[in-house]
Amino acid sequence: QVQLVESGGGLVQPGGSLRLSCAASGSIFSIYAMGWYRQAPGKQRELVAYITSGDNTNYADSVKGRFTISRDRAKNTVYLQMNSLKPEDTAVYYCHAYNPSGSWGQGTQVTVSS
Repeated sequence: QVQLVESGGGLVQPGGSLRLSCAASGSIFSIYAMGWYRQAPGKQRELVAYITSGDNTNYADSVKGRFTISRDRAKNTVYLQMNSLKPEDTAVYYCHAYNPSGSWGQGTQVTVSS
């Protein structure tokens, strides 16, 4: 089993920045990629970005050039740096581990509003 704990959400003004963190523990050897998803009210959960074990990354078109996913292997932590935030980025952000059982974090709220 893999446990994921997210942190770093909050309220920010449009144009601002936030950094989300996702700390993994447990059977981390089984993880072959890590991702960030988000779900806005009334909408389906969508992929924001992922990073593979080989450090290849992929982003949703809506966040390209604004968000950056990275990892600290020593800390078993994945980050999502979010810059130039827009009101439409408002959502609950979830960390996901791509492994045989597919693990999710509890989610962290990001609200972009003036």
